[in-house]
Amino acid sequence: MSEEKLMSKKKPAYPVNKKLDGYLHRYNRKIEIPIFYEDLLRFAGSIVVYDSEGADTLWVRVYYSDFEREEIDLSLKRVYSILHSDGSDGILEFLSVDAVDYCTFGNSKPFRIKVRNILNDNFTYFYVKKTDASRVYGLELEHMLSPYNLNFLVYGDTLIEEHIAGIPGDVFISDMLPKCTEAEKAQLAKEFVKFNERCMIRLLGDMRSYNYVIVPVHDFDHVVYKIRAIDFDQQCFEGKLKVYRPQFFKENFKMVELVRTKLQKNSVDQYKIEERSIVAKRILSSGNRIKRLVSISKTDDISLKENIDQLKLQIYELTKDLDFKKSTTMGEVLSLALDFVKRNYQDVNMKQILNNEP
Repeated sequence: MSEEKLMSKKKPAYPVNKKLDGYLHRYNRKIEIPIFYEDLLRFAGSIVVYDSEGADTLWVRVYYSDFEREEIDLSLKRVYSILHSDGSDGILEFLSVDAVDYCTFGNSKPFRIKVRNILNDNFTYFYVKKTDASRVYGLELEHMLSPYNLNFLVYGDTLIEEHIAGIPGDVFISDMLPKCTEAEKAQLAKEFVKFNERCMIRLLGDMRSYNYVIVPVHDFDHVVYKIRAIDFDQQCFEGKLKVYRPQFFKENFKMVELVRTKLQKNSVDQYKIEERSIVAKRILSSGNRIKRLVSISKTDDISLKENIDQLKLQIYELTKDLDFKKSTTMGEVLSLALDFVKRNYQDVNMKQILNNEP
């Protein structure tokens, strides 16, 4: 576990270019919405949101003038209908916007919207953020290369994301991990190895414990834990390869210790190869969609030259693939990384895994 400074001070937001905008339209991610991020900034005041233990959550609950509130509530209900239903107004009378929260922590400064069904009190959340090309690439790659599908919309400078349910990683590590059985800890260690490998392959950075959630899944007589990323701001930006490997963040120290104590090296190697192989299969099954996205990223400006130069050399040292040295954009680095995995792991069989062959 390294204590070196891994992250840049602040990542700039990159605009969605015409090609990426066309891609979003083609795959029904670009849909006209009735409210924009800037509209939600017109709040009249706010109060701090505390958790059940009385700790500051870093979110504030905002409120609007009576005139603004009626219009904003109606627009947010319509966004919910577009995101989760057919976009019609038929369900609006059954919805209530219970809270609009604003987070000043981090790059994206999102709004979190709580929408409740007044007939049965079921509720869910969605997020309103400023559009950033890095985040759009991250969301799309997560949709195609992870075990999970994502629902989001982009229109102009506004990004709408569905809520990803789960226990925040930092909360799970501090409050729930000590109570896990030894078998559950071993399964969590396996999942962290796979999550670590998946992030590195698709160049998703900054997976500190508060940027992913732990999802408990009940399977017959036991619980299986899954790890899901929830923040995609640091897709293909930083120059240090370690940023794309969750194991190097101090916030994940206890998860790394879990891997060290619960898994033998042969098992770690096996799980890495398994994850590379399944990502290779997902690349193939995504067909033209991922080809179009990666092709667009190769000509897009989503990082700094010094970051690109640093990362391509570090990946070259790992893979010994000379093509990485020729990269001039972060999209080209991503394309080569995915091609490397597809080329080397799409036909991995059980004999290779058991023998730990590359």
